[in-house]
Amino acid sequence: MPRLSLWKDGQHTNDYKFMDRRISEMFTIGGTGILVNKYLGTQPQTGSTDPTLPDYLNQSEKNIQDLLWLENRDRKYDHDVYKMRGIYQRADQDFDLSQFGLFLQTGTIFMVFHLRDMVDQVGRKLMAGDVLELQHLKDYDALDGDLPAALKRYYVVSDCSFASEGFSPTWWPHLWRCKLNPLVDSQEYKDIIDNIAAGPGTNTPVSDILSTYDKYLNINQAIIQQAEIDVPQSGYDTTSIYTLGTTPDHSEPVASPLTADYSSNVGITADNITNTADQGVVSPLSKVQGYLTGDGRAPNGMVTGAGISFPVNPGLGEYFLRLDYLPNRLFRYDGGFWRKVEDSVRTNITPGASDNNTLRSSYVNNTTTYTDAAGNTHNELQPLSKILTPRADN
Repeated sequence: MPRLSLWKDGQHTNDYKFMDRRISEMFTIGGTGILVNKYLGTQPQTGSTDPTLPDYLNQSEKNIQDLLWLENRDRKYDHDVYKMRGIYQRADQDFDLSQFGLFLQTGTIFMVFHLRDMVDQVGRKLMAGDVLELQHLKDYDALDGDLPAALKRYYVVSDCSFASEGFSPTWWPHLWRCKLNPLVDSQEYKDIIDNIAAGPGTNTPVSDILSTYDKYLNINQAIIQQAEIDVPQSGYDTTSIYTLGTTPDHSEPVASPLTADYSSNVGITADNITNTADQGVVSPLSKVQGYLTGDGRAPNGMVTGAGISFPVNPGLGEYFLRLDYLPNRLFRYDGGFWRKVEDSVRTNITPGASDNNTLRSSYVNNTTTYTDAAGNTHNELQPLSKILTPRADN
């Protein structure tokens, strides 16, 4: 009589089949309903001449869309939805005290599926990229009462393996364990969330309800608007600092400023209408210098001319801003020549502003386009990754 053994040299014996049916029955009785959106691979890249973006002949979930970054950004999903049963341990969202500091546990779920039922229904084991809808987590009482349907919960499979508790005494596995993370509105899952209606009787895609993109965009726009109020330009504002008027040898023929201690015997009285408040303001030789302090304005609020050529008959100490310099350059007339004072390097921090005329705007934050001889429109700002493309060795 042969020895008793549950292991039969790699064969699925009747013992294994008996246990597998009992385990499958447990999932049928106590498992939760799962809807599987099967990952089929990436969208075809027909006509691609880039070796790192291959044009595959056969659609397969084993294909890699971008061989350079090893990414599958444009994913394709089966239009059919597969029903399954899964089991997992529910847990409250609580703080994790097992590490230094306080960490809030994420919404990661570890769910177990029956292996044979999964292969029979889906056609393969679940893999990274598959999207699951957990029906029992659908929220029918959302805070926003204007939503056209209940809030659905989608999770993405990130990793899978055989469950350690799923091995029977026959040493064959019965369970498949998957790590699930909450789905976010990103490029990878547009083929699902943009093509599934939020609910019966509505054409609103589920992405318009589940996505937080618009909310984050509005928050970011509000932050930018407040930042433009608090810090309208880069660098430091020195317009509030008064600069004393001096000359190199203290003999420059400029009017002395009028002060409050002038006596009446020099002919200046309170009712004298020939004198103005800015009479006798001395033109300073320079401005306060510092990191990104040049704004193209004359010190002390003096009137500044601007243009692409200097005036013909300038006055001594007159300031003039040349607009044909990039960045614009402020000069002061010293009697015989125009002396450079500063460059207008302060600029709006937000890219694309209409008055952003510095090198940072025209080069670093360049958003303009040009049209080539063939009539094709291109961006003037081109990343090196698009210019220096890799070539095949052959």
